[in-house]
Amino acid sequence: MTTAPERTVDLYPTRGATEVATPRQDPVVWSEPGTRGPLGAAELAGYERNGFLTVDQLITPDEVAVYRAELERLTSDPVLRADERSIVEPASQDIRTVFEVHRISEVFAGLVRDPRVVGRARQILGSDVYVHQSRINVKPGFGASGFYWHSDFETWHAEDGLPAMRTVSVSIALTENHDTNGGLMIMPGSHRTFLGCAGATPRDNYKKSLQMQDAGTPSDEALSELATAHGIQLFTGAPGSATWFDCNCMHGSGDNITPYPRSNVFIVFNSVENRAVEPFAAPVRRPAFIGARDFTPVR
Repeated sequence: MTTAPERTVDLYPTRGATEVATPRQDPVVWSEPGTRGPLGAAELAGYERNGFLTVDQLITPDEVAVYRAELERLTSDPVLRADERSIVEPASQDIRTVFEVHRISEVFAGLVRDPRVVGRARQILGSDVYVHQSRINVKPGFGASGFYWHSDFETWHAEDGLPAMRTVSVSIALTENHDTNGGLMIMPGSHRTFLGCAGATPRDNYKKSLQMQDAGTPSDEALSELATAHGIQLFTGAPGSATWFDCNCMHGSGDNITPYPRSNVFIVFNSVENRAVEPFAAPVRRPAFIGARDFTPVR
């Protein structure tokens, strides 16, 4: 097991006067070679190289049906719709995202504890893990908006206070991911460069950024350079497939103007040895339903 070095300074400056590129200062795979787990050596090597890995069927069709039904229940609940954890589309007012689903749903809490899920997170991060964030993302057909290019770590570092790049996300498809319905796009290898964005963080920035990203958005010039250097990979797959990706991958997704909905459950695991501190580039912390302050390991 590898431990993070003591940090006395901010190694990943962001939200300053100018955009700054910083080489990654942390490992990608934190476990020691030969550590037992669900991932083989070739899969871990691919993850370290590209910043992501895919699993064609992480959960079975029968399990997908259970999680789809729970997603429908949550997104149709008028009480939950009025809750701050629910984010709606600016135009249609349809629910776009529901946060903290592992706390409001025992069904999704069970998914978080599933060894197929948390076991991979522990192996990648080389430690016990806790849930920094969980959510369901809903992209109904005919106009659901996308998520612009960004590094999650840039936001989690600036606004939640995660010190190191010791965090991994998994996106599990609950509907078919076509190449046309707003699927996940990642720039392979982009996780090795931290792009510190320009511009100060407004107070309570999350209220705006969860609908339309502004602070923490890379420049067109920087995105063009990254895309030229690394290319862009679009992820497709059947319901039950999953994509694991490093917290610093540059990624995004387009609008869904097709008739085919795209929904997924998204879980962020952080190492218990990388607990959130005070934000590095924001006046106040984001709410705990977005960036957890409960560091209890997943058991």
